[in-house]
Amino acid sequence: MWWRLKYADFMRQRGEENRKALKQIVDSGNVPGILAYTNEQPIAWCSVGPREDYMRLERSRNLKRVEEKPVWSVVCFFVAKPFRGKGVTVELLEAAVNYARDHGGKIVEGYPLEPKKGRLPDPFVYTGLVSTFRKAGFSEVLRRSETRPIMRYVIKE
Repeated sequence: MWWRLKYADFMRQRGEENRKALKQIVDSGNVPGILAYTNEQPIAWCSVGPREDYMRLERSRNLKRVEEKPVWSVVCFFVAKPFRGKGVTVELLEAAVNYARDHGGKIVEGYPLEPKKGRLPDPFVYTGLVSTFRKAGFSEVLRRSETRPIMRYVIKE
């Protein structure tokens, strides 16, 4: 819900209220993201949807729109600990591109981190890493921040 709400609204409904809000999105029939499974067990999550679904992107100085073309956005990931470092995030990105394509998307953007040096703790890289986006075929299109570029995948017709 972080990317979908104003900061004040997110903080006001922290915890259970944000979980309920996400469940309401799912119950409404809107798909807020995709899941990865192993042996019928969910192991990972990726939030993907039209950029307009993510109010914080629309209000961000660093991540404001590159241009007025419609884009789909990948804003966050979660991968269960036993499956981290095994390429699951690349697979989620590829699935997100396919999902966007299947729903009329032509451009998919992501807003990953590129650490200045060293490895960041897992909770800090919930938006993904630049290296992961590159492995999935994304290219950098703009960088207004030293550590957070805008990466794109243009879907071929």
